[in-house]
Amino acid sequence: MIPVAEFKQFTEQQPAFKVLKPWWDVLAEYLTVAMLMIGVFGCTLQVTQDKIICLPSHEPRENLSEAPCQQLLPRGVSEPMGDLRELSGLKNNLDLQQYSFINQLCYETALHWYAKYFPYLVVIHTLIFMVCTSFWFKFPGTSSKIEHFISILGKCFDSPWTTRALSEVSGENHKGPAATTAGRATVTLTTTAGEGEKEKVLPEPEKVVTEPPAVTLLDKKEGEQAKALFEKVKKFRVHVEEGDILYTMYIRQTVLKVCKFLAILVYNLVYVGKISFLVACRVETSEVTGYASFCCNHTKAHLFSKLAFCYISFVCVYGITCLYTLYWLFHRPLKEYSFRSVREETGMGDIPDVKNDFAFMLHLIDQYDSLYSKRFAVFLSEVSESRLKQLNLNHEWTAEKLRQKLQRNARGRLELALCMLPGLPDTVFELSEVEALRLEAIGDITFPPGLSQLVHLQELSLLHSPARLPFSSQIFLRDRLKVIRIKCEELREVPLWVFGLRGLEELHLEGLFPPELARAATLESLRELKQLKVLSLRSNAGKVPASVTDVAGHLQRLSLHNDGARLLALNSLKKLAVLRELELVACGLERIPHAVFSLGALQELDLRDNHLRSIEEILSFQHCRKLLTLRLWHNQIAYVPEHVRKLRGLEQLYLSHNKLETLPTQLGMCSSLRLLDVSHNGLHSLPAELGLLQNLQHLALSYNALEFLPDELFFCRKLRTLLLGYNLLSQLAPQVGALRALSRLELKGNRLEALPEELGNCGGLKKSGLLVEDTLYDGLPAEVRDRMEAE
Repeated sequence: MIPVAEFKQFTEQQPAFKVLKPWWDVLAEYLTVAMLMIGVFGCTLQVTQDKIICLPSHEPRENLSEAPCQQLLPRGVSEPMGDLRELSGLKNNLDLQQYSFINQLCYETALHWYAKYFPYLVVIHTLIFMVCTSFWFKFPGTSSKIEHFISILGKCFDSPWTTRALSEVSGENHKGPAATTAGRATVTLTTTAGEGEKEKVLPEPEKVVTEPPAVTLLDKKEGEQAKALFEKVKKFRVHVEEGDILYTMYIRQTVLKVCKFLAILVYNLVYVGKISFLVACRVETSEVTGYASFCCNHTKAHLFSKLAFCYISFVCVYGITCLYTLYWLFHRPLKEYSFRSVREETGMGDIPDVKNDFAFMLHLIDQYDSLYSKRFAVFLSEVSESRLKQLNLNHEWTAEKLRQKLQRNARGRLELALCMLPGLPDTVFELSEVEALRLEAIGDITFPPGLSQLVHLQELSLLHSPARLPFSSQIFLRDRLKVIRIKCEELREVPLWVFGLRGLEELHLEGLFPPELARAATLESLRELKQLKVLSLRSNAGKVPASVTDVAGHLQRLSLHNDGARLLALNSLKKLAVLRELELVACGLERIPHAVFSLGALQELDLRDNHLRSIEEILSFQHCRKLLTLRLWHNQIAYVPEHVRKLRGLEQLYLSHNKLETLPTQLGMCSSLRLLDVSHNGLHSLPAELGLLQNLQHLALSYNALEFLPDELFFCRKLRTLLLGYNLLSQLAPQVGALRALSRLELKGNRLEALPEELGNCGGLKKSGLLVEDTLYDGLPAEVRDRMEAE
């Protein structure tokens, strides 16, 4: 006997592949097994038993025109069988070896090839059918995709996250009108999908959707596994949707099976009649046996004919399944797959439709069990993925861990800063004591209703963290939020809800205008910001945005940082009647803008990092009677005009990092000056008139080329900070001891050989406030050092 297991290698597949075998492939597989059994059974009989038995014919040669055995064929039921009885008992005078010779010779020459090889043909054809059915599971170009898909599909089906996601949807559906009485709760889960789905869904693992979500809580490990599945599904989808090799291969093997079926059916119907019980045999063996005509009996002809008709019947059924498969392949587009029903059932409206091989495999999965597609669709939904990320975040960032990150910011508010997270943990909203929330590099933030728990929140920073705010949360923040900072790539990414925060006092925006919009510099209307006092804009604007005038009646501080882009139009600044502080930083300015001189309430002006060479317009600042601070640092100013004397009310003047070589004597007439910073210039000397600045408390002269100091400088008795580092000073006048209020003195980087002992008279100067080389400090008298080191 030939065991059927020997043929297993032709059809052996991984058990998991069964999900890609629709009912017709399963039926065809059973049919091939039946046909294989017929072939194996026939081959076994043919190998183990005699094939043909022959007897010589005693007809005279002149009567041999009629085929031998013809008279033995039945001619009717009523015909007498006397002739058979007359031939019985004849002696042929042949021995056993002659009979064996005749049997073998007639088997090879007289028996029809179909009757001779029928069992082998059945086995060969069946093996070809088997190969055609499973070829796409073995072909390298398709088997890898199938194995990968089956692996992902099984993990998605068994993932606890799938159960949880569908449970949440089920819980939401039960709250709606779909929920009925408790006795019918289980049935109502599937009534919308039709009666056919009831019987399929309820017995399968999908029945867990009737359980409350608390039963399917995920631990951290399961959450990480589900996260990895989302990434695998994304990459697999991109890879498989590129081509249609699976679809094409399945069509080709189906067409091949149909052609094979037609060929087998035709030639079997033609030749099945050749399997006969009696076979006439004429061979020239008279010299050996004395006979040339023989009548032979094919011993298994009757059984083979029955097996042939059974085989043809199975082939017909097999062919019908192949034809149906072709119909299924071409009667609708299998290279497109829609999850519309799943979207309607689960409520995940963002599940995308798929195409090509991905779609084809899902169509095959539906023929096995549509529940697989439904559970697999969970991992195609971005909404589902965001929920999973949220769950993982909540596991990782507990309320206790977040509370440890709370710190006081520069404004004294209790701040929670989160950076580079995949999302915003829900546990953040359990910290009701938070006053400032800083989110940096966190993508796709959607503030939940739990935001209303942050009752003390006053400051919000969104740095490269786009955020969506539901209407209910907008109402909550509208009057509570005082400070908001937005940093993004382009200003058009700023959320619109920001401009509806009526209680906002400070708005800080950082981002670029698109090149085509930079000159217009259009910003959203600020009309709703009735309490706005501070506006900071860091961009590449070509002019001051027109919407700034919307808050002209109450804006007190305006900061424009242009990152070197030239700011051309500044006329709208004239309308800011109550503006107190103005910063025009890195705006490419070459002269002080005339619009600034119209700001009667201006107290501070900062023109840092521009291209100012001349400040002759400084005379016009006399119209800004409230101006207290003027910052002209980090420019290219070569001189200060004499009419600086007009700025009698100026208290702070910053001229560091310029190209000054001298200072005008008229600077001494700025009697209110308390701070003067001219460090990082090229000054060689100082005017003696600086001694007139009796209110001067801070004087920065570091990084210049000063060789000496005028004695009159030490008349500034209120001086507390004197920075003289990195000059060319060779000595320090003893008059320094007159500066009783001095608490900080920098002398490093000079050419000093010794320090005057009069430093001991500076009662406020301690060792920590004296910045000088150690050798010079050690040269001071011991009592002076002791006094400085005393607390």
